[in-house]
Amino acid sequence: MALQQKGMHGAWASRWTFIMAATGSAVGLGNMWKFPYVAGSNGGGAFVLVYLGCILLIGVPVMMAEVLIGRSGGKSPINSMRDGVELSNANPLWRHVGWLGVAAGMLILSFYAVIAGWALDYIFEVASGELRGVNGESASAVFGNLLADPSRLIMWQSIFMLLCVGVVVGGVKKGLGVAVEILMPLLFVMMLVLLGFAYFKGNFAAAWGFLFNFNLDALSWRGVLEAMGQAFFTLSIGMGAIMAYGAYMPQKANIGKTILIVAFFDSSVAIISGLIIFSIVFATQGIEPSAGPGLMFISLPVAFGSMPGGLLIGAIFFMLVSIAAWSSAISLLEPCVAWLIETKNLGRVRANLLLAGFAWVLGLGSVLSFNLWSEYKVAGFTFFDFLDFLTANIMLPISGLLIALFVGYAMKKELVDAEMAGTSPGVMQLWQLTLRYIAPVAIGAVFVMGIYDKFFSWGSPWQR
Repeated sequence: MALQQKGMHGAWASRWTFIMAATGSAVGLGNMWKFPYVAGSNGGGAFVLVYLGCILLIGVPVMMAEVLIGRSGGKSPINSMRDGVELSNANPLWRHVGWLGVAAGMLILSFYAVIAGWALDYIFEVASGELRGVNGESASAVFGNLLADPSRLIMWQSIFMLLCVGVVVGGVKKGLGVAVEILMPLLFVMMLVLLGFAYFKGNFAAAWGFLFNFNLDALSWRGVLEAMGQAFFTLSIGMGAIMAYGAYMPQKANIGKTILIVAFFDSSVAIISGLIIFSIVFATQGIEPSAGPGLMFISLPVAFGSMPGGLLIGAIFFMLVSIAAWSSAISLLEPCVAWLIETKNLGRVRANLLLAGFAWVLGLGSVLSFNLWSEYKVAGFTFFDFLDFLTANIMLPISGLLIALFVGYAMKKELVDAEMAGTSPGVMQLWQLTLRYIAPVAIGAVFVMGIYDKFFSWGSPWQR
C-alpha cells in the first residue's frame, strides 16, 4: 500500500518549480513588515549578520530535514511521518509530529486568510484615491473602520479562501506548479518596480542606514534570540507545508543546495522589503517606523498618499503583499488536502472545499475578535490572539524541534543517506551536527522566549 501511494499526487515539473513553490511558502506577511523593523531596532547590519547566520545554522538544517521526510515518504506529512517511523522501527509516538504540523498549518490558515483580506481591501482602498493626502489620524481611522466591519472582513476573507481553493484543486502540476511559476516571477518583478520607485522617490540612503549600519552596541542577547526566531519562522518550518512540498520534489534534486537557494530568495525578499518600506517611510515627515499592522496599514498609506505617483505604487505594494500571502496560504492548505485524498479517498475538489470551509468557519472567530468579540478575552487572549499564540509560540517550535530530533537521532540511517545522496561527507557531518545539537538548543531558546514574551513582556506580535 505504501509503495502504491508514494507519488500518487505527482511531482513538481522541475527542481526550479520546487524552489519557487518553497520560496512562495516561506515568503509571507512577516517578510514584509516584521523583519525590517526588528533588524533596524537591533543594530541594523549586526542583526542582519546574526540573522543570516541563524538561517544557515538553524533554518536551513531543519528545513532540509523536513524536506527529507517528505521526499522519503512521497505523501502528505501525516503519512510520510508514519512511514518514516515504521521503516525506522522508531517509537510510534513520533507519528504525531506529522499531525502536529498539519494541524498548525490549518489553524494558521484560518486567521492568515483574515489578515490577507486586509491587504486585498487596501489594493482598492489606495487605488481609489481615498487615502490621498491623509494624515496618521485619518489613516488610522480608515484601518479602524475596516476592522470594525465584520461583513467587509468576511467578504475579503472569503475571496482569499476561494483564491486558495482555485489553485489547490488543480493538483501539483496544473494547480500549485502553474501558480508558483506565475506568482513568484510576478512577485519579484513587482518588488524590482517598487525598489526602483523607492530608490528614486524615497529616502533610500536613510533606509539603507536603518537596516545596515553595523551598530553592535544596539544588538542585545534578546536581539540574538529574535534573530533565531525570525530565521526559524521565516522559512515556514514546522507547519507541514515544506514537508508536503518535499514529497513532490524530484528525486535527482540535491536537498542541501536546493534549500540554500530557497533560503537566499526568502532572505532577499525580507531585505528588499525593508529597503522599499523604509525608503518610503523616511521620505515622509512625521512618520516613525513601527512594527505590525501599524506600519503596513497606517504609516505606509500616509506615505503613499503624500508622494507623487504614490497611490499607484501603493496599490502595487498591496498587490505584492497579497501575492506573498496567497503563495504562502496555498502551501498551508495542500498538506491536509493530500491526507484526505490518501486516507479518505476523497477527490481533490471535495477535499479542498471541506478543508477550506473548515478554515473559513474557524476564521470567523478571528474576524469577530477585532469587533463584536473584542471585549471577550480569556487570560488576556482574544480568539485571534489565542490562535496566533498557540501556533507561533507553541506548535511550530515543538514541531520543528521534533523534526530535527527525529531525523537527527531516530530516522534510519539508510533512509537519510538515500535522500542525501550526492552530499559531500563534510557537509553531511556539519548538517548532522547542527541538526542534533545546535538547532534543538536554539529552537528551545526561541520557544522559552515566546512563552516569556507573551506572559511577562510584549503580548501578541500583531499588536507590537
